[in-house]
Amino acid sequence: MCARAAGPKNAQPSGGPMTEATKTLVIVESPTKAQTLRRFLGPDYVVASSVGHVRDLPANASEIPPKLKGEAWARLGVNVEKDFEPLYVVQPEKRKTIADLRKKLESAGRLLLATDEDREGEAISWHLLELLKPKVPVRRMVFHEITKPAILKAISETREVDDDLVDAQETRRIIDRLYGYEVSPILWKKIAPRLSAGRVQSIAILMLVERERARMRFRAAEYHDLAALLRTAPGPVFEARLATLGGARIATGNDFDPDTGSLKNGGAVVLGPEEAAALAAEIRGGPLRILSNEEKPFVRRPAPPFTTSTLQQEGSRQFRFTGRRTMKAAQRLYETGYITYMRTDSTALSAEAISLTRDAIRRTYGPEYLPESPRFYRTSVKNAQEAHEAIRPAGDRVAPIAEVAAKLGGDEARVYELIWKRTLACQMKDAVGRRRTVRAGATLAGDREAVFVANGNSIDFPGFLRAYVEGSDDPEAALAERETILPPVAEGDTVTADEVRPEAHRTVPPPRLTEATLVKALEESGIGRPSTYASIIDTIERREYTFRKSTALVPTFTAFAVVSLMEQHFATLIDPGFTAKMEDRLDAIARGEMERLPYLREFYFGDGIPGLRKILDRKIADIDARQVCSFPVGTDEMGREAVVRVGRFGTYVQRGEATAPLPPDSCPDEVDLRVVSALLEEAERTQQPLGIDPETQQPIYLKRGRFGPYVQLGNAVKGSRKKPKMVSLLATMDPSAVDLPTALRLLSLPRSLGIDPEGREVLACTGRYGPYVKRGEENASLRTGDDVLTIELPRAIELFALKGKRGRRAKGAEPLRVFPAVEALGGADVKLLEGRYGPYVTDGKVNATLPKGSDPAALTVEQAVDLLKARAEKGPAKRPPRRRAR
Repeated sequence: MCARAAGPKNAQPSGGPMTEATKTLVIVESPTKAQTLRRFLGPDYVVASSVGHVRDLPANASEIPPKLKGEAWARLGVNVEKDFEPLYVVQPEKRKTIADLRKKLESAGRLLLATDEDREGEAISWHLLELLKPKVPVRRMVFHEITKPAILKAISETREVDDDLVDAQETRRIIDRLYGYEVSPILWKKIAPRLSAGRVQSIAILMLVERERARMRFRAAEYHDLAALLRTAPGPVFEARLATLGGARIATGNDFDPDTGSLKNGGAVVLGPEEAAALAAEIRGGPLRILSNEEKPFVRRPAPPFTTSTLQQEGSRQFRFTGRRTMKAAQRLYETGYITYMRTDSTALSAEAISLTRDAIRRTYGPEYLPESPRFYRTSVKNAQEAHEAIRPAGDRVAPIAEVAAKLGGDEARVYELIWKRTLACQMKDAVGRRRTVRAGATLAGDREAVFVANGNSIDFPGFLRAYVEGSDDPEAALAERETILPPVAEGDTVTADEVRPEAHRTVPPPRLTEATLVKALEESGIGRPSTYASIIDTIERREYTFRKSTALVPTFTAFAVVSLMEQHFATLIDPGFTAKMEDRLDAIARGEMERLPYLREFYFGDGIPGLRKILDRKIADIDARQVCSFPVGTDEMGREAVVRVGRFGTYVQRGEATAPLPPDSCPDEVDLRVVSALLEEAERTQQPLGIDPETQQPIYLKRGRFGPYVQLGNAVKGSRKKPKMVSLLATMDPSAVDLPTALRLLSLPRSLGIDPEGREVLACTGRYGPYVKRGEENASLRTGDDVLTIELPRAIELFALKGKRGRRAKGAEPLRVFPAVEALGGADVKLLEGRYGPYVTDGKVNATLPKGSDPAALTVEQAVDLLKARAEKGPAKRPPRRRAR
């Protein structure tokens, strides 16, 4: 453990006496990366891994050194009164790693720090220097692809650790710590425990909430138009739509104000259903004259090669991958030498890469798809600090897709195919085609004219579209869909309206943000960096600020409460412009154009403007917790106001004195007076008993709690610690179909099935992870087709026998999945196993059960790591009492 003293960070020995050792120690941060480098470097090099970061600010009070526990600033891990000196501690799981690296360094004559080339990688190298304190020459080695030529070139072009990049990383880490540790406790006090605030995550939540607010304000509008099938004299037909009537434009969805449902202006005609039907009848079967036939050429240019954010967006659009899943695949592709560094906001390609790409285009698609001169792309980001080149296939050749599929398969093959196609497409010729617009008019009664418009397009040369179409994994099929061929017609020709049908339309609310569109919005606003987007979205899901509905990210009312509090009391901290300027300052520090200390002082203490500390001190007493956590739904016909409230134990609806829990997967824009009434009526019904238990003569209720519906025997006694017996409904049960006999059968659990051959009583039970049978300390989960209410002793004994073959305690049980050499857990293998309480993951030291409802087949290594770390933070597991339904 150590606190960094003020002064220059880069204390690297530039020379010094060489030991007898001649080997060079190369340290990377990834075991997979280390394994790849060993293939390229000879016996004079020893390649080792730090397995990610080796030091950080303390994660909890237990990591603070005893001598500092009494210091007021130690909670932050940053001494704001002493030039923002950070307190760095070696992570417990990294102590053995550091000891191993020190031992290897003792027999080395030189040290090469070969961590990633971004700010995080630069910081890891600096922390290694601080901890290892090498007495041999040290150099920094950087590369953006793991191929033999790139590695050998990097060894010949080493440099020192870049203090400016380290300063930028450390400044960002300190700002994020101050923001999170100072603002989050306010959320705990005013809204609910276990919430968190963050410099970037708060803006992401704001964007989701603002879109949901727009949906809540939305008022639908209905309008009509006509679609016609027009037949030419030779016979071909084409579809056209009514565009104008009597010279006035027919209204479309864009003509309506989404907040009022009214026309934005009076320039368009809104057809009603009767008028549309009458027009259709008048035009059907009659002649129309071709008024114009216009054709214009178009040119479409390819998109730039992938950056981190655009790769995540396309992974989400095409494969519905989360950002973490896309980046996990990209990480492995990089570490195995198939692509360049995957954390970048640069769209540039090196001259060598362009040459290799052009050769691949010539071989794959032919010389006709190759432009005369290469394309060059300029990065739109002011400081593309993560790497100097876009994501592309690595090496001295463009590896075929089939090779990667055969070697790595799975997600890696799919992501590589995306990168391969996008890279080739960015250096191919433009797509060239023609767009046609045909206008046909019908003369109506009263000399009015109804004008129909048909649009078509044809692609004369597909160019880059042969290789890649955004949002499509089949370019050929996408090309066919893009063409709409209209029959040849000339101005003055007559066509016949074979069919005319009125069509009704309703405007739709703005779509919710998906992971792809949220990443795009953050990037366009200049907020966050490519390496942070996946973790930000993961955090806001884990903190239950959002949940997924298909691909959409739906904000919860907890997110609404956080945004409401921040907007009313800390508007500066949730202002996207303010946050974007912070990113600019960090970029300036990375470029060496700004010092870190003046900026940290300005951010925290304020220099002519209120700093974070002043804002928090001034505002916290003014926050009305009930007000920021309340969201009016409306007033019913009896004048009663309905409100959604976020409480410390969940979200609920209230009307007068009546309350009812709001299901956690409720979409805010769908919670209206009807929904509130239904919830309150259901809650009122739960106050009426299903009947009386014949054994105890106590009432039995059907209720709904945070964890779903349950039955309850008797009433809670005020002042008594004893709670009524509660049993959750089985997953297959419909609450509306639960009657007294069903409730009695549930309340009979756990029920005795009898005595097994060894004299042990066997019970049928239900618990947190579903129904199971129990004898002594041994449990066995029920299988598909088993019913806990009807299962008998022979089947229970059979389940115990089956459990012995595949259960948690079965010796040599086969894991469902294995994640080998997980860096974040010190290189340990992580196994997914079937256990007595359901599937769980283990690294050999810590076990963590998967959340209820999780799909084990969809588990990612990142989710497994998060589960294990969260379990480890809680300390040794304690055997809980039998969980009661609530």
